[in-house]
Amino acid sequence: QVQLVESGGGLVQPGGSLRLSCAASGFTLDYHVIGWFRQVPGKEREGVSCISGSEGDTYYADSVKGRFTISRDNAKNTVSLQMNSLKPEDTAVYYCAADRTWTVQGMCVMNQADYWGQGTQVTVSS
Repeated sequence: QVQLVESGGGLVQPGGSLRLSCAASGFTLDYHVIGWFRQVPGKEREGVSCISGSEGDTYYADSVKGRFTISRDNAKNTVSLQMNSLKPEDTAVYYCAADRTWTVQGMCVMNQADYWGQGTQVTVSS
């Protein structure tokens, strides 16, 4: 069964950090573009950051640029999102996704993918 599982979410104070991880099973991530998306209840899902499978190109939404860093470990078949200087506006359910066709920018902007994880809650509050 092909699936993606996110972990690492939780409650953190403003200015704090969290590291999200996405583990894949049933397929190999090195041939896929991987993306992190987030969604707040009542609002549309938005692309946060995406990374390519070969040359390592990355894309970041303007709202997280300079604060978040995406990386991948093909040997472990995982992708991570390091989130620093967190703000209350970062509060959302975060999803990882994988696709074999989209480019980095295309995946994050078009907000489409073949496979999606179940999501992990990130709450930034005092």
